[in-house]
Amino acid sequence: MPRAGYRPAWVEVDLAAVTHNVRLLADLAAPARLCAVVKADGYGHGAAAVARAALEGGAAVLAVALVEEGVALRDAGIEAPVLLLSEPTADGIAEAIGRELTVTCYTPGGVAAAAAAARRRGAPTRVHLKVDTGMHRVGAAAEDVAGLAAAVDAEPALVLGGLWTHLAVADDPADPFTGDQLQQFHAVATALAGAGIHPPVRHAANTAAAIAFPAARLDLVRCGIGCYGYAPSPACRDLLTTALAGREGLRPVLSLKARVHLVRHLPAGERTSYGRTYALDRPGPVAVVPLGYHDGVARALGAAGGEVLVGGVRRRLAGTVTMDQILLDCTGGPPVAPGDEAVLLGRQGGEAITADDWAERLGTISYEVLCGIGPRVPRVPVGMAGAPRR
Repeated sequence: MPRAGYRPAWVEVDLAAVTHNVRLLADLAAPARLCAVVKADGYGHGAAAVARAALEGGAAVLAVALVEEGVALRDAGIEAPVLLLSEPTADGIAEAIGRELTVTCYTPGGVAAAAAAARRRGAPTRVHLKVDTGMHRVGAAAEDVAGLAAAVDAEPALVLGGLWTHLAVADDPADPFTGDQLQQFHAVATALAGAGIHPPVRHAANTAAAIAFPAARLDLVRCGIGCYGYAPSPACRDLLTTALAGREGLRPVLSLKARVHLVRHLPAGERTSYGRTYALDRPGPVAVVPLGYHDGVARALGAAGGEVLVGGVRRRLAGTVTMDQILLDCTGGPPVAPGDEAVLLGRQGGEAITADDWAERLGTISYEVLCGIGPRVPRVPVGMAGAPRR
């Protein structure tokens, strides 16, 4: 993770919360094992630190999207199994197998490249096959899986380590399509068994299905957003609350913070920021905070009524978010001074602002909010022994 810089703005990553969330989801899914998805730099939290915290919480496997992401984990000294969720290019497959990453395949070319890389490595190498059961993003068509599995089975250098699919609408427990996908997946697995091929690990569940569809848990669940403290949808959040029966639920991991840079006092009616769309309804202070849309604070958040916590009080964004800075309407509240902590995401006093709050205002999802926080904001790990505190 980058060290804190000269700008007083940072992301706090509560690693103890990661461990808590993974343990909670692993307990819920048991006896299935848990795979912690740490792609996209751990959803913007810092992949290596999150991976270690997830393994501490009981994750048995890690998952990434890109070969480069898996290599970065290996370079960080992480030796746990790492699954690639998409089939790489032939060169990428060779690099992945050389670094002992588990490759997902869904094309004949992918299987052939994996076989060639495994032969060069000189050791039996596990691969997983992915089935497209209706999301139509990546994966082999159901009718093609048997041929791919037979090709893996016939190659002495390869071992079929798993069979999996991805569920498109599991965050809506009322949608029957998840059941259709699971039925198709089971049909593929049954056909393979009839041919004498028995993948030892079958997996279909993402965080949503791990919560809402117990039948989808199978041998392994792949949890992404849940590891970072968010349910995939309000319906899943309600189901999880019921399942926990009063026990503590998921804890948001990420807080986005800065310190007030400047305060100026303006008269009533004065207009602020680009476009001068926001007018003060009373005289008072306007605070400048050094975070902007390059840092993941969506430009539209100002018009959507976004708020920031300063002194435990919600302060409305005063107009358009700019690339590097935001303005806060601090009129009518307690005094605000340069150096005061401003919390864009997280808790301060008795108030909290979450990625779900932003997502609701912006018409998006918490995943995009978290992943959108830019790389120039330092990630500062907190909450575990040895983690520095700011």
